Amino acid sequence: MLKNIKQYIKRKIIRIEKQKVLIPILEGHFLEGRSALITGGNSGIGYEIARSFLRNGANVIITGRNIDKLNKAKEMLTKECKNSQKVEIGVLDISNVNTIKVQFEKIVSSFNGKIDIFVNNAGVNGGKYFPLTSEEEYDLIMDTNLKGMYFFSQEIVKYMLNNKIEGNILNVTSSSSLRPAISLYIISKWGENALTRGMAKKYLKYGIIVNAIAPGSTLTPMLNTNNLNMNLDYSPSKRYAAPEEIGNLATVLVSSMGKMVVGDTLYATGGAGILTYDDMGY
Repeated sequence: MLKNIKQYIKRKIIRIEKQKVLIPILEGHFLEGRSALITGGNSGIGYEIARSFLRNGANVIITGRNIDKLNKAKEMLTKECKNSQKVEIGVLDISNVNTIKVQFEKIVSSFNGKIDIFVNNAGVNGGKYFPLTSEEEYDLIMDTNLKGMYFFSQEIVKYMLNNKIEGNILNVTSSSSLRPAISLYIISKWGENALTRGMAKKYLKYGIIVNAIAPGSTLTPMLNTNNLNMNLDYSPSKRYAAPEEIGNLATVLVSSMGKMVVGDTLYATGGAGILTYDDMGY
């Protein structure tokens, strides 16, 4: 049995200070026959989740607001993953509630098959801390992170119920949801975690499993384009998370291995926010 598991695990070596860290990369058939839609899948953590899903046999639809960025991401995934023919794209702006329903229906109607994995990943950061926040900043952050996710999740659930689809909804929140809220971003992530638990409770009886994954600081191109140094002094683990680690965990949560994890949030923070709040001032 151990040999069978090992054949699905590859490894990536990263360097932290002068030490090597082996990062396992899950690759096999854990999502074979499944189809996933990932919002904000053209970059950052969403892109890495898409790549992990592809490595494990799923069809993947990545969505975003910019068609050029989506096409570039599709091209990159096509080169990097064996299942490149399974990558599709769709334009979707979850911050515009008035267009969510139409955009979503267009994506699912053009897809040949049923989607049974949804990843709510799209989000933005920014804005000044309380009490210096402007109303414009409030609207920008909350309309995408919380309002957009809320109304898009409604469309997801309606689609799954109407088509009698049993599957998974995975919300990408943040380790910031562990902290006392002093910014719009943190407040939005608290709200996302609460919605995760509410959806999980209501829809488990329909075979819909809802969970969240909350990454800490992850070294994606969005966070740090030019520096591949994994060192992160304020983290108890002393390093960033590798994007492949977040992809692995997302794959496990939406696979049959994660069926008994329901309404939970998996924190992948290296201890930041769980063991210490030292990385943030109040």
